[in-house]
Amino acid sequence: MASPSKPRKRRGRIASAALAVDAWLDSSLYEIGFKAREFWEAATIFSRRFRLHGWRRAIIEVLSEGFTMGAGGFVVLLALAMPAFEITAGDWRNQGDFAVTFLDRYGNEIGQRGIIQRDSVPVDEMPDIVIKAVLATEDRRFFDHYGIDVLGLSRAIFENVRANSVVQGGSSITQQLAKNLFLSNERTLERKIKEAFLSLWLEANLSKKEILQLYLDRAYMGGGTFGIEAAADFYFGKSVKDLSLAEAAMLAGLFKAPTKYAPHINLPAARARANVVLSNLVDAGFMTEGQVLQARLHPADVVDRGEKQSPDYFLDWAFDEVKKIAKPGQHSLVAHTTFDANIQKAAEESVEFHLRQFGKEYNVTEGAVVVIETNGAVRAIVGGRDYGASQFNRATKALRQTGSSFKPYVYATAMEHGFTPDSVVSGGPISWGNWSPHNYSGGSAGNVTLLTAIAKSINTVPVRLAKDHLGIAPIKAMAESMGVESPLESHKTMVLGTSLMTVMDQATGYSVFAQNGFVGSRHGITQLVTRTGDVVYDWTKDAPPPHRVLSEQALKYMNTMLAAVPVIGTARRAQLPNIVVAGKTGTTQSYRDAWFVGFTGNYTAAVWLGNDDFTPTNKMTGGSLPAMVWQRLMVYAHQNIDLKPIPGLDHPFVDPEVAAKAEEAAKKEAADAEAQAEAERPPVLSSRTTQTLRDMTKVFQSAPVLDASTLPETLSALRF
Repeated sequence: MASPSKPRKRRGRIASAALAVDAWLDSSLYEIGFKAREFWEAATIFSRRFRLHGWRRAIIEVLSEGFTMGAGGFVVLLALAMPAFEITAGDWRNQGDFAVTFLDRYGNEIGQRGIIQRDSVPVDEMPDIVIKAVLATEDRRFFDHYGIDVLGLSRAIFENVRANSVVQGGSSITQQLAKNLFLSNERTLERKIKEAFLSLWLEANLSKKEILQLYLDRAYMGGGTFGIEAAADFYFGKSVKDLSLAEAAMLAGLFKAPTKYAPHINLPAARARANVVLSNLVDAGFMTEGQVLQARLHPADVVDRGEKQSPDYFLDWAFDEVKKIAKPGQHSLVAHTTFDANIQKAAEESVEFHLRQFGKEYNVTEGAVVVIETNGAVRAIVGGRDYGASQFNRATKALRQTGSSFKPYVYATAMEHGFTPDSVVSGGPISWGNWSPHNYSGGSAGNVTLLTAIAKSINTVPVRLAKDHLGIAPIKAMAESMGVESPLESHKTMVLGTSLMTVMDQATGYSVFAQNGFVGSRHGITQLVTRTGDVVYDWTKDAPPPHRVLSEQALKYMNTMLAAVPVIGTARRAQLPNIVVAGKTGTTQSYRDAWFVGFTGNYTAAVWLGNDDFTPTNKMTGGSLPAMVWQRLMVYAHQNIDLKPIPGLDHPFVDPEVAAKAEEAAKKEAADAEAQAEAERPPVLSSRTTQTLRDMTKVFQSAPVLDASTLPETLSALRF
């Protein structure tokens, strides 16, 4: 039997050890605290030796705050630039592997894309006058800076301020190459930050010679040409190796504004610009006035190419399509496209005409258009007003809010969930969490049919449909199934068009309504053929077949409603003579973007107008300028063609069902207006006042007619 004294001894030893540990901890913590206070006191006494007073302290404080703010700013800039570096992870040089010649729908050559390596002349083999002309005009300190020319930028800012306009550019060749390779031409602070960081990245990863080579090979030179070798052949019919000083100066002048100074379009302007380049050569110290005198006296002549414009925005998009469908190892190709030069010209003319006429009034500077035939063929793409000034394709790459032009995707989802154009939904005020959307007019719409709601673009109705009946997920799925490729946000505000989409997305999505509810037929390439004539891709055989995404009943309902929008709704300026038009307008927050996307039985076209820097327009709505651009384009496109009916409607002319519904809605609108006017009419006159006015009328009617011969005497008798 164990002794009871042993457990007590064991517990005593444990308690004694615990007390010892506790005492050690207490003493250690006290010692650490004492040493810390002692160190802090010593550090404080030591730092007092460096304490400054008066103006010295003020300087240190300013420098300290500046350093703190600078460090914080650098962190912010780096965070903004990180997405730019992700671009460099891909194979950004792969364009050089392709050489594609493009033909229009009739077999006529419309341009080329890609860098043909055998035609790329190394910098070392180019004449010295070519390199000097480019550097003197674009970046004189190219070999002295590290991507960003601070001195050149400061000089440009000073000259621009002194001239009160932009007379000099401050971007280095490296910055221009970064923009051409990785970025767009949108004038935003974010883009400039990315450009600066990418310039440093290029300088760190490439030699100066490689940067200059890429710049000379990739720069757009007007006339649909890319690279200085292609430009030399196009304008002068010779290699860059054989250029004279006058010809080199003319080519060097194209980098600033290739469309404006393209010699085959405006030779006097090109020669004037070449003269500026010659002056730059003298100012930079690269040549003397005597050396450039001969070039001034005998300016360059160019090969007569006419004024044929290259459809560059279409070619850029088609080139991307080729790279998607081309097979490995087959990169030297001839592409048969769906391009229609006449429709392209009409689209460009309509955009330019309206922006020239009304651009200042509405404070809008840019536009984009995509036209798709009902067989899915992309006939025209307008990616901006001037490809030479900006190669950024606003039709296929610019993501902009769609506003109310997104609503057809909401209503299409509703039609698939059992709603009809005659379904009545409240258009009154609604709140969804902390979001309370308002109608454009600011008032309440009351109970309305869905046809009236989409025609009048009532905001609260699609919000109520999404909140109470549909949900966000089905609406997003519907838009994606209809061909929208841009990433859509799953947020409740998306029903009013806050998600970003491209013009190509909109044209593709709406073309489903024109194509009887089918998607998957959009295409820009019909055939790819090798240089030896072998067909390596045929759209009719190799493309996946189209598939239905809208039921026949839902399609009929949607087209009935969309055809009412130009008749009684917000798109009356889009009406075509004797042809049914269907579509929807869109206007975004602060009037930054305005849309009209519409279709007939023959064509679907999406029109966007806005500003690259996202500044608001002057209250421009989708029913104003965009609808007018669409209408002018479509009037031309429908000349001398067989008119096709819109699916679900009876015929291509004014549909009886649409007309009946429009007339009924118009009558109701007139009755509502009359009722409102009756309610606001002032009280009627009293019976006594009415009788007095009637008596006065009788007196005037029974009064004798005055004789003209006795009129002077009568007037004299009436004088006081």
